[in-house]
Amino acid sequence: MTTVETGYGLRLSDDELARYRLMAQRAREHEAALWELAGIGPGARVVDVGCGPGAMLPVLAECVGPHGVVAGVDADPEAVATARAVLAGAGVHRAGVRRGRAEATGLPAGGYDVAMTRHVLAHNGGAEGRIVEHLASLVRPGGHVYLLDVDAAAAGITPAPPEIDEMTERYTRWHTDRGNDVRVGRRLAGLARGAGLEVAAFRGWFDIQPLPVGMRGPAWAARDTLVAAGLADAADIARWGAAADAMDAWVERPEVLMAIFAVVARRER
Repeated sequence: MTTVETGYGLRLSDDELARYRLMAQRAREHEAALWELAGIGPGARVVDVGCGPGAMLPVLAECVGPHGVVAGVDADPEAVATARAVLAGAGVHRAGVRRGRAEATGLPAGGYDVAMTRHVLAHNGGAEGRIVEHLASLVRPGGHVYLLDVDAAAAGITPAPPEIDEMTERYTRWHTDRGNDVRVGRRLAGLARGAGLEVAAFRGWFDIQPLPVGMRGPAWAARDTLVAAGLADAADIARWGAAADAMDAWVERPEVLMAIFAVVARRER
């Protein structure tokens, strides 16, 4: 999720947790070939840095099997507690979660076959290079770093009421004001090479799916943060919420479009 405790503005509501679970499910469906290239399979030792509430961890644990190891790291104590509960609820006992920053996890160097980070770099403007360098240090020689992020400028909901577009624009402005690169997905290969890694694959695709009823997305989850930053007020929140409620009643569901980029990069032996 984040490299500093105050840097992630999304509230961990039930809606957000459902969104994370949906993202984890679609990740396995859409990224299977890239995961195989990275070595995420039976017996692998995998760390998910910036794991958030842990939706990916049971999926990864299933991939590595009983002889593999999965670790999660996140700076946010609420996310760490949620991730541990997710693992316990899924009956996964060969995975663990600890608190740590994305560029300084405290994990042993060279202890993993794969170090993964997903939707983290866009929230950590200015620290992207340090984070990828740290990930590179966590994998053994011949191991892989797996980076995934987005181009948020190419994302959106279609069709959407103007209030929803306005909310998204305010959220994007919040990122820009903090120095975050909402298009960082396009730079993943360069970040990997800058960390001394050999890029084995650099892929991009559009994930398009109907917006589930009740799902609000990251801009809505960041509404308290937007208010605290002076980018929204109570009237804005009320208008945005009413527009989202109205969308829930649409019979023909709007489409969510996300531009996703992923890199598999190898640490030289």
